[in-house]
Amino acid sequence: MEKRFFDFEVKAAGEGRKISGYGSVFGSRDLGGDVVMPGAFAKSIASGRKVRMLFQHDSNKVIGKWTKAYEDENGLHLEGELADTPRGNEIHTLLKMDAISGLSIGYRTVKDEWRDNSRLLHELDLMEVSVVTFPMNELSNVDAVKAATMEKKDFEEKLTRDAGLSRGVARALLSGGFDAVKSMPGAGNDGEREMIEMLKSWSKK
Repeated sequence: MEKRFFDFEVKAAGEGRKISGYGSVFGSRDLGGDVVMPGAFAKSIASGRKVRMLFQHDSNKVIGKWTKAYEDENGLHLEGELADTPRGNEIHTLLKMDAISGLSIGYRTVKDEWRDNSRLLHELDLMEVSVVTFPMNELSNVDAVKAATMEKKDFEEKLTRDAGLSRGVARALLSGGFDAVKSMPGAGNDGEREMIEMLKSWSKK
């Protein structure tokens, strides 16, 4: 399951526990190069399956329920209500204090395509939407989770696009590691040089 983070606006009236905001914004490219396209959630919403409201993507921490999910011109809009429980009340207090202010959607990619170094997400199976605490400067943590669940072809694309490896070296690295790179026909020192340059660039970040 992949995850994607967004800030969201909390709307609460008096002692009410209702919240609303966008779980995803169309056309916004995240740090992993993903862009959610209009209509991506249409089939999932139409299925009528409940979208769980969790805290930190923990299935043991259900904090309320989403009462409405729909697409508009901006993205995936959600409306929900926090539970009248110790955890639900705690989350509500923290949201009103602006101590936490993020949503992260959990989904399975059904249909996507690569275009101009971006992965366009055309159809997503929405599974849950979590209230989360990490700020925007920790988005790299989300990318790490996505990397752990992405398919080999997606990681190959990232190695060529972001790390600067040639397609051949990227495929060899994924199929058999460094030994496979060294054994590439006619590779000479090129494969090793590419990997060394990649590691140098990463060490400077």
